[in-house]
Amino acid sequence: MKILEVCVETIESVKAARCGGAQRIELCAALSEGGVTPSAGLIEAARRLGPEKMHVLVRARDGNFVYTADEVDCMVRDINMCRTLGVDGVVVGALTPQGDIDLDACRRMVQAAHGMQVTFHRAFDRCNRPLEALEQIIALGCTRLLTSGQQDSAGQGIDLIRQLVEQASGRIIIMPGAGVNENNAAHILDATGATEIHGSVRTGLTTDPTKVKSLISSINEK
Repeated sequence: MKILEVCVETIESVKAARCGGAQRIELCAALSEGGVTPSAGLIEAARRLGPEKMHVLVRARDGNFVYTADEVDCMVRDINMCRTLGVDGVVVGALTPQGDIDLDACRRMVQAAHGMQVTFHRAFDRCNRPLEALEQIIALGCTRLLTSGQQDSAGQGIDLIRQLVEQASGRIIIMPGAGVNENNAAHILDATGATEIHGSVRTGLTTDPTKVKSLISSINEK
């Protein structure tokens, strides 16, 4: 059974994703800007809509992934808020100015997320030395890595995603994302060996439950 995670940013898109059968949602705000942490009110409302797994993006602002100490403090507080509101997991990531994983910032966020799953987001796709970065992300204790294989779309990044899946060897879930739709999702999963995949509101999935159902059907038909 392959798992579909759908990225959503409104109550209506949460309803549509769940009606369509998405096994997990990633709740964000301001997707047009790359996504930031949603409000407590939106998180609580989405949590009340159903029992499906819900992860929340924790990102202090749009732009790059190099954060100040004050911004990291803010994200740690947001992670604590997510736990209080019954969130299943958080989606985090941070880089140094040199393009490496910011181990200190990420360690603080992972520690704050104790008891919740942790996805390292597509900050990974802008980092140097991706295979070394994968080992660091695993060592931090992250549950999964969302990546397009350092390309504009997961379809273009298949080669690196496959390499990451092989290197991870079950130690962390590698989840392809970016440009995923019902026409390419099964191919991406088959070509990479991944078992989870991430679809975004940018694909139109969350505005129409039937599209979510179609995508789930396409990735589980084999």
